Amino acid sequence: MAQSEYPDPLVLPPSYQKARALRKEELSSSIWRGVGVRSLIIIAEFVGFFVFGSFSLLFDALASTVDIGSSLFLLLGIKMAQRAPDEDHPFGHGRIEPLAGLLLALFMVAGGFFLVVNQFYSLTSHPSEEIISGYAWLIPFGAVILLELCYHMMRLYAKKNHSAALMADAVHFRIDALNSGFACIALIIAALFPLYSGTIDHIGALLIAALTVLIGLQAARNNIHQLLDRKPEEDFFERVRAAAASVEGVLGTEKLNIQLFGPDAHVDIDIEVDPAMRVDNAHEICQKVRVEIQKVWPTVRDVIVHVEPFYENDH
Repeated sequence: MAQSEYPDPLVLPPSYQKARALRKEELSSSIWRGVGVRSLIIIAEFVGFFVFGSFSLLFDALASTVDIGSSLFLLLGIKMAQRAPDEDHPFGHGRIEPLAGLLLALFMVAGGFFLVVNQFYSLTSHPSEEIISGYAWLIPFGAVILLELCYHMMRLYAKKNHSAALMADAVHFRIDALNSGFACIALIIAALFPLYSGTIDHIGALLIAALTVLIGLQAARNNIHQLLDRKPEEDFFERVRAAAASVEGVLGTEKLNIQLFGPDAHVDIDIEVDPAMRVDNAHEICQKVRVEIQKVWPTVRDVIVHVEPFYENDH
């Protein structure tokens, strides 16, 4: 006999929306802290360039200046990706985040390639005779320490929130740290061989630019994976299956597909129930499965649950 009244819809707890809001807050605050650190380093390196005349310091400062603009662009992308689904975008706007990360990475590659060409031309066409100060290496040495701290902080938040875009920005900090490391090494060597310090400085700048291109390509690859719906890590599948299995009445799970991009994930799962179960009861179980999945994994914006009959000899 059918139910006389439509059951009340299941409502997600307030912690679901709080978790999604916390993700945005963590990503945004992480980016702003990085912008602050980069700004201090840029000022120090520009001052160092004018005082010591080091092109390694200049290129490192220019790379960091570009990265600040890229980070602000990424911040806009993260904000736009949080927008709720609408009539024209029923699956939300989550792909804006990896798209912003991809553009960020391509910008890194283009900028790095330009610097490679520029420094190679300078190195081969204009032999340098300037002598670099033996104290210039102190500036990039301090920058390495600050940038590595920022890299590990942003990488932690990126992994926690499964953000390829923020990971791309974290990679920016690792690039900047390596760039500053190259600059530091080049300037130390230049201090040991002052007659060749100008040439060594240009070689350091060339290595900085080449590294920017290589790591930018890696960051682009990671964001392309999200845009093309590459299968996420097995941990996500285990988490979803465990949440579904915890619902009373679910006797098993079958097919499971997960799309993960930016702040959003979409889950498509088949559950198995008693073949004799009424449709309204099976529907209620589906709603409980949806809620349980979203409770344990707030990144999930939408869950589609398919019902199949459970047969013992089918496993």
